Amino acid sequence: MALRSDPTARQIRLAVELRRLRDAAGLTTREAATLLGVSSAQISQIESGLAGVSAKRLHLLATNYSCTDGEFIEALISWATDRTRGWWEKYRDLLPRPFLDLAELEHHATFLHEAQFLFIPGPLQTEDYARAVYAYRIPELPAEELELRVRHRMQRKVILEGPAPIPYEAVIHEAALRIMVGNRAASRAQLTRLLELSEANHITVRVVPFTLEGFAGAASAMSYAGGAVPKLDTVVRDAPQGAAFIDSEAQLGAFRTLFRKVEGASLEPGRSRDLIHRLTKEL
Repeated sequence: MALRSDPTARQIRLAVELRRLRDAAGLTTREAATLLGVSSAQISQIESGLAGVSAKRLHLLATNYSCTDGEFIEALISWATDRTRGWWEKYRDLLPRPFLDLAELEHHATFLHEAQFLFIPGPLQTEDYARAVYAYRIPELPAEELELRVRHRMQRKVILEGPAPIPYEAVIHEAALRIMVGNRAASRAQLTRLLELSEANHITVRVVPFTLEGFAGAASAMSYAGGAVPKLDTVVRDAPQGAAFIDSEAQLGAFRTLFRKVEGASLEPGRSRDLIHRLTKEL
């Protein structure tokens, strides 16, 4: 089988988890290769995401690594054997890789928690709001590339508005609600849409108000995507290259705690809607 030239974030995550299992077992790549009956180069290729792994071989690796977490193993097998080619594939070679990786992550997520302090979260944005965000980029994007990004962002809404929506919770600071990213009409339309979405049973919107004392969590922006098992959760944070995917157990635990802390500082959903409604009236 030909080696991959550009593995996805999901394929790399599977590779990382297999390497972690081998490290936990205290085995070298050579020893793992001997147990599997392959070359050490093949183990290295699997653990770098350049080569796939069959369900049979993954089971054998897990057994040799003394991994007894059945749910975790089955989740890894599901990743290894998944052949989904989602809507994001049409943007391959048109948008940078992080756009595709983020869409794939959200597609497979069991839930999504977001904390944002300066912008409305992507899946909740209107088209005009998203266009205003991308239009502010330096250097400026050509019109065609800008529209590609807007269309991609609008299609990400399938996780909330498609046939199989996932549980979604957003904690948004009042600053993000007040900053007029676009013009006044676009800002009013964005807040109105936010109110509409917040009424859905699977969507929770909470606001951190300016009046809250002792809030120092403005640097806690994140998207926390639930995996099939907690070990396969992923945190996404903004980074210079577009997005940073975080998946170590220690960091995931820290971000779970951080989200609960930010969530606990926010208004409950009913009061949050009241605040958004008042801000909409002011525009």
